[in-house]
Amino acid sequence: MSTAPTLNGQVIGQAHYATRALLESVLAPTGTTFNQSVALNAVAGGGAAVEHGALVARMTGTLKIDESAVLATIGELAESQLLQTLPGDTSRLRLTEAGRALNGRIRAAVAEITERLYGGLPAEDLQTAGRLLTLVTARANAALADA
Repeated sequence: MSTAPTLNGQVIGQAHYATRALLESVLAPTGTTFNQSVALNAVAGGGAAVEHGALVARMTGTLKIDESAVLATIGELAESQLLQTLPGDTSRLRLTEAGRALNGRIRAAVAEITERLYGGLPAEDLQTAGRLLTLVTARANAALADA
């Protein structure tokens, strides 16, 4: 009988890449990149519209990418008519009808993946894992801030 591995970067990385591969299999047929899917989801979660600067800050902070990559992503989504600025307020962004529809399809597929991966796992284990990963993330962010 094998023992469960201790939580470490390798275990976290393997889980990340396995789940990311599943997400990429959902995104590929839509022509959507990972960064675009994150932006669509962030704007959808922001209600009617989000501040341009807040979206940039969220994506640079969460994905650890530079501002130019985020601006390129926003530009791609606008060019594809999935995202637009509010009429009369270019500092705010919202999804177009096509953007909402695409985001809805992606979210539904992600919900199915989430159920396949996490469904049936004990709630206590999920809470413990969530707590530990949140702590590791906070420590990594602090180390990045000090670098």
